[in-house]
Amino acid sequence: MSIHTADNAAANTTPPSDSMNPPLCTLPINTADSGFYHGLNKFVTVSAKVIVAAIILWAILFPVQANETLAVANATLIREFAGWYVYLVALLMLVAFTLAVIPQSGSLRLGAPGEEPEFGRFSWFAMLFGAGIGIGMLTYSTGEPLSHFATNPDTIRGVVEPMSAETIQSAYRYTFLHWGFAAWATYALVGLAVGYVAYRRGLPLTIRSSLAPLFGSRMSGFAGHLVDLVAVVATILGVAVTMGLGVEQFVAGLSRLGLGNWLLNAEGTASVAAIIVALVVLVGASTVSAISGVGRGIKWLSNINMALSILLLTVFLVFGAGLGGLTLLFTSVTDYLVSLPADALTLWTADGTATGDALAQWQLDWSVFYWAWWIAFAPFVGMFIARISRGRTIREYMFGVVLVPSLMCFIWMALAGGTAIELVLSGADSGAILGANISDQLYATLSTLFGSGVAALLSGVVVLLLMTYLITSADSAILIVNTINGAGGEGEDGAERRHHILFWGAAIALVVGSMLVLGGIDAIRITMIIGALPFSVVVALMAISIVKAVIYDVRRKRGGVETHCPVILARAAEGPGLAG
Repeated sequence: MSIHTADNAAANTTPPSDSMNPPLCTLPINTADSGFYHGLNKFVTVSAKVIVAAIILWAILFPVQANETLAVANATLIREFAGWYVYLVALLMLVAFTLAVIPQSGSLRLGAPGEEPEFGRFSWFAMLFGAGIGIGMLTYSTGEPLSHFATNPDTIRGVVEPMSAETIQSAYRYTFLHWGFAAWATYALVGLAVGYVAYRRGLPLTIRSSLAPLFGSRMSGFAGHLVDLVAVVATILGVAVTMGLGVEQFVAGLSRLGLGNWLLNAEGTASVAAIIVALVVLVGASTVSAISGVGRGIKWLSNINMALSILLLTVFLVFGAGLGGLTLLFTSVTDYLVSLPADALTLWTADGTATGDALAQWQLDWSVFYWAWWIAFAPFVGMFIARISRGRTIREYMFGVVLVPSLMCFIWMALAGGTAIELVLSGADSGAILGANISDQLYATLSTLFGSGVAALLSGVVVLLLMTYLITSADSAILIVNTINGAGGEGEDGAERRHHILFWGAAIALVVGSMLVLGGIDAIRITMIIGALPFSVVVALMAISIVKAVIYDVRRKRGGVETHCPVILARAAEGPGLAG
């Protein structure tokens, strides 16, 4: 058994119980030095495989029992923890913005003193957007505003009439609540907690390292193994939801392009055969990419994705909602910002009345689902953001990660969703948009807006976007899982590494496929919400840990104590781009 750690042997290894002590600079993690698990931590890797395999076998071998159990969980366990999710995400947003706006903390850099960022801002923003919620946003850009247009807390309470012009504002207020700062502050805080200790202290780039400022060298042992294990399982389940949404919309797009009636079943959702074919193609391509190293071209693919997204936005701006969409964007963002403190802290509970029960159920179906999704997705996205954000200050990092992608989501929702709502209100869609499955509503909007030829061309662009998002997301998720299992590295190259990549690629495909066949996207959603619970505790601890790390470093700077570990300063002295 070998010890995987950064080259910090000469650094102080005393747990940082006193803010005037030098920071913790080593975190040894056991990894296998030979055999099938060479370069990986056996406990984390084997345990994660057993848990994920058990979920897959449960869904495949006992589908009826699995469906019934998930239904019970949805009605009880999830409801019990709704308040935990709501208040935790509110806390994450508060911590993220506090760290950014306070001058002393905002000026601290994720790297050596004066280190320049590795990526330019356009590429950085493009990668942030592509890794975060590109797939889900394509599904929900029209689907969510339309859903809230019909039912949201204001319509439930009778404040506005459903499906009326007066409902548009509240529909977007809640859409932005879900796709704005809550999502990106969660990702940003996880990424900051990991990147801060990796690029200032030389600790391994893995989830357990983020808790070292709080628990010290104890994260080298079983507690650290458990943290990384929870992160791996949460990542697989979080990616499964994203892949499930993407597969359904991908199949709907192929059907719109006229590739056969076999793609959809009688309910208008993806058929079993289509799900299998789509997963074999998409996850197969991402697995091959992960094995071959093609995934390193994610910067190039992200730039293409951003360009195609801007093309579609331009189409909706010129031919769709236009000026009305921009007006809607401005008024809705203002309404969102004003209402955010109250909305973020509102918890509805079932009280036996029709209104109270409906409000509680709406929050479970929407807000709690999203908060759990963002938390489950955070190990993957957070570590990816950490990897591409070295050299940036906390202020630039937080504002860049939280504000810019949120604004991009708002623009998407306002222009694409605003166009769909305008077509519904005017009756131009003749019921085609509202009557479509949520995965098909974006295509239905394009079909209503244009003739068949142009609509088919733009639907092809959406399918291409989905395909690249799906492949890069699965590819990156596999590599991130291997990085966590490998104590901050990806494990050793060779046959063993390829075998583990193949396992995780197959696991993602089987989780998505089995759950889609079992109970559709709802089955994956419920499984993910339950699976996100353990990692939500880790996220809460990460928020406390990064606050402690920053406060102690601010005190060290004031007291003239070095806040960077020797290995970081030594690598910085070797040349640009080498620190961390």
